Amino acid sequence: MDTPVLSDIRVLDNILAVNLNVTLWSARKKLTLEDFGHVDLPPEDLASLGSKRIAPPESLRIFGTLKARAFSFLDRHGIRFLGGWAVPEDKATEIVQELTVIRDDFFAHKEVFLAEYDGLVRDWIAKHADWANILANATVGSDYVRARLGFAWQFYKVAPLMGHPDTETMAASGLYEEVEQLGATLFTEIAKSADETWRKVYAGRTEVTHKALSPLRTMYQKLMGLTFVEPHVAPVAEIVQMALSRLPRKGTITGTDLLMLQGLVCLLRDPDALIEHSQKVIEGYGPATVLDAVLRAPLPEASPDDLGELLDESDEESLERVALPDPGAGARIPSMGLW
Repeated sequence: MDTPVLSDIRVLDNILAVNLNVTLWSARKKLTLEDFGHVDLPPEDLASLGSKRIAPPESLRIFGTLKARAFSFLDRHGIRFLGGWAVPEDKATEIVQELTVIRDDFFAHKEVFLAEYDGLVRDWIAKHADWANILANATVGSDYVRARLGFAWQFYKVAPLMGHPDTETMAASGLYEEVEQLGATLFTEIAKSADETWRKVYAGRTEVTHKALSPLRTMYQKLMGLTFVEPHVAPVAEIVQMALSRLPRKGTITGTDLLMLQGLVCLLRDPDALIEHSQKVIEGYGPATVLDAVLRAPLPEASPDDLGELLDESDEESLERVALPDPGAGARIPSMGLW
């Protein structure tokens, strides 16, 4: 990648770090030699015993589902950072509200599960009567289970340690490198989402409904919330916005409109190509010009070379340069003063 993608340490002024703690109980206990009586087993350095379920797994499935829902929500709004997520500070209230909804749902299901726990365990043992002794000796009380089902989060502000007597050592602690990679991480996450969208929604399709726009709108909202992370983010958001604005409001999406969306998704799948073409917008090519080049590129992959040649070889009328708005003079997409 020729174009550098490094985030400035000042982005920390505009983000909060989120740490999500969701603890689940597996309803498993380790198998022991006593469970099998007097039998010869391989030594521990050769093989190990597995585990036994002491409650029906389907009764606990909802907790894993809610954990995945919380992770997915934070992935839609933030970037993986320091073992958690970096999220826009101005989105904190919205994020807390949604996490609170998920947490309350988690705790409501927890209380229902605990109220039914003893009966679930009895039924489970009865279902596996031949192994009742093994299961009965491994059961735990509901208080034990209660302590192992949890849902919590912490928001905190991250800042470089200034004024430390050993500044160079502190700078080498890794925070600067983590921050510098935020932009690259964002584009990698967008590419992962786009790849999944391509496979599930657009690959091989000759028509799609407006539901196919939902993942693109999700990516657009994520980019819009994080435009301050790196200068190439805002142009990418503009390209996506331009594509969405070209579509009819109703009806099935086919023909040229579908080809445009397929080309856009292929572009989003390739971080290098995406950054290269966002650079075209920074240099003055309008997002419409980039989209037109995407439309003329071959599917299913839109490589940087293919799109670059199309941009460079197009006639001057289709490559009409547009002046980008000055971020300090009412730009549509904010940079938070970072670029």
